[in-house]
Amino acid sequence: MPNLSGRSAAIRSVITAFLLERRDGKLDKLPADDPKRAELLAQFQPAVWLEDAARRVSQIQAVTHSLKPIHPDAKGSNLYCPPPRLAAQTVVGSHCLGESFATDVVGNAAALDVYKFLKLEFEGQSLLARLLAGDEDALAALSDDPTQAHHWAQAFTGLVAPRGRVASHTLAKQLYWLAGEAPLRDADFHLLAPLYPSSLVQRMYEQLQEDRFSEAAKEARQAKKAGEFHERPTHDYPHLAVQKLGGTKPQNISQLNSERLGQNFLLASQPPQWHSRDVLPLLDTDSLFKRFGRRPEVRQTVKALHTFLAANPPKNVGTRDTRDDLADGLIDEFLLFGAALRELPPGWSQAPECKLPDEQKVWVDSGAFSPENLPPNWADELAARYALWLNAALSTTDAMTMGDPEHAHWRNDLRDALAAYDWELRHAA
Repeated sequence: MPNLSGRSAAIRSVITAFLLERRDGKLDKLPADDPKRAELLAQFQPAVWLEDAARRVSQIQAVTHSLKPIHPDAKGSNLYCPPPRLAAQTVVGSHCLGESFATDVVGNAAALDVYKFLKLEFEGQSLLARLLAGDEDALAALSDDPTQAHHWAQAFTGLVAPRGRVASHTLAKQLYWLAGEAPLRDADFHLLAPLYPSSLVQRMYEQLQEDRFSEAAKEARQAKKAGEFHERPTHDYPHLAVQKLGGTKPQNISQLNSERLGQNFLLASQPPQWHSRDVLPLLDTDSLFKRFGRRPEVRQTVKALHTFLAANPPKNVGTRDTRDDLADGLIDEFLLFGAALRELPPGWSQAPECKLPDEQKVWVDSGAFSPENLPPNWADELAARYALWLNAALSTTDAMTMGDPEHAHWRNDLRDALAAYDWELRHAA
């Protein structure tokens, strides 16, 4: 290495070690007099192997979003979209990965050794990343001949380039997505071709494996079981499903799928399950707020709101936001309370023992009234009673008295929340 810098020599040493390891692994399987040993020795000469690798790299493609998991026989496009270049969204997606993401590889499984070569790391960065960044030392490490080194670098960095015209396939999934205002106008739809987010799936897989099987996670769970403190929180993933891709040949799907042995985790996405056995009908009471106010979450939130208001906070945006956050928490509890009671058999409020006002029956019993016979303004009346209850719950001392302005505020907040349910009742099929 007469003309190489220190960094170039170090990078070339990493390359040489990689080739020797692969060569020796194959030689160890052959008898000492096998004529194939000479072929292997020639094949793994650096210049010979790199020339062959530069030719074979066109058989594979680096991707972040792949098509094979959608259908193994689909022939459409795969995409390499680095997460930092993706637009920020308010939902979880590949854009959340930032600079640290795993690149997947699709294509001829026989050429995956080329990708392993390009994943060789030096000073925390892969050889591929260095070539893409135009690292002169990495380029010089490939060959003493600058022209040859540029030729190979150009071939290797083509791993992340798109292949031909972007296209879908008859075996790929496609769906029309309404992007405009008119569902009857074709131009208002976008035709989407979903791809599998390989890099995001890999991050999720690694995180779940860490949370489930790492030594640190095991120690945290043991501490929790023993009732002892542990600085690491425990994470549980109930109803976790595993999707196997590729069958006995997961490498035919992608490199990362092969590394996961074909396993792809699916998080539970079930709607909330209400357990009505623990919910009792509101009988022999004239107000649902007597039961609602005894719920532990409601008592805690009312207490927090009372404590906050009693501290006489300054009249500014921060105070209003904190107050509204606590009040919104109460409304959420009220919505959950109504949803749980509506899981009871419809019509339970028709029992003689039920003494609730009509507007409260509408809220807690889905069979109390037909859509045509709903009590007029039931949502307004229920919101007004809610505001009275909350004012009374907060007005525990003479120094802490809620009045008409607070009543109007609580009432309007709940009335807005009830509007959606009222619409559903009146437009039920």
